[in-house]
Amino acid sequence: MNIKDLKSLIKMVTDTDITEFEMENPEGKVTIKRGTTEVVQVAAPPSFMHPAPAAPVPAAAPAIAPAAAAPAAAAEQGETINSPIVGTMYWAPSPDSDPYVKVGQVVEKGQVLCIVEAMKLMNEIEAEFRCKIVEVLKANAEPVEFGDPLYRVEKL
Repeated sequence: MNIKDLKSLIKMVTDTDITEFEMENPEGKVTIKRGTTEVVQVAAPPSFMHPAPAAPVPAAAPAIAPAAAAPAAAAEQGETINSPIVGTMYWAPSPDSDPYVKVGQVVEKGQVLCIVEAMKLMNEIEAEFRCKIVEVLKANAEPVEFGDPLYRVEKL
């Protein structure tokens, strides 16, 4: 199984309501689980695995530490509303319209926060709970991935 096949499988899972996908064949086993974070596991026979590098790369250890600290910092500053799909985020229904929400605004459960365009379909992203918008984390017309934080909010 190559990277292109794996990307196709991941896209299939993120474009649907599937939360778990598992496939096994003679080449190996692929498990994709979706929830708060997306996890991809690939197990292949030893003949398909690449050999490990002779010496570990020292720069990799420090790079992991800040990434691990970032979610902790985000959790301390409030909750986030994350993108449920891959696409392009838009703040307003059209370029000449006002944004759906602004920083400091209190939004009700079910209120539209933004649009994420995926494959020419406009998907309205709604608030799942009553909250106050603390920070907009993505720029208008910026690409977003599944699980990317869009807004930092204070739950009310």
